[in-house]
Amino acid sequence: QLQASGGGLVQPGGSLRLTCATSGFTLDYYAIGWFRQAPGKEREGVSCISSKDGSIYYADSVKGRFTISKDNANVYLQMNSLKPEDTAVYYCNTPNDQARGIWGRGTQVTVSS
Repeated sequence: QLQASGGGLVQPGGSLRLTCATSGFTLDYYAIGWFRQAPGKEREGVSCISSKDGSIYYADSVKGRFTISKDNANVYLQMNSLKPEDTAVYYCNTPNDQARGIWGRGTQVTVSS
């Protein structure tokens, strides 16, 4: 299971950087995605980065504001220009674990003045 960290309380317009701690093995073989679940809503995909060619996906709601990146051991989600509607618990996961319903610990992001 992958563990997300770096959440917190931030004012609208602020920034946060989330970290997904992985093993190097996981990054070599699996794409990693960021997901979020707001209260009363279903979990949704936010961004994903491929293990093979580094191709990247962003949900329309975060394009131009969020940036996904990775190094040898971690995947990051830089979140800028945060909005109240970005408030959610954020998770990172692989497609395999997602399909199996396995989720690690998420990190709470609250955007509020």
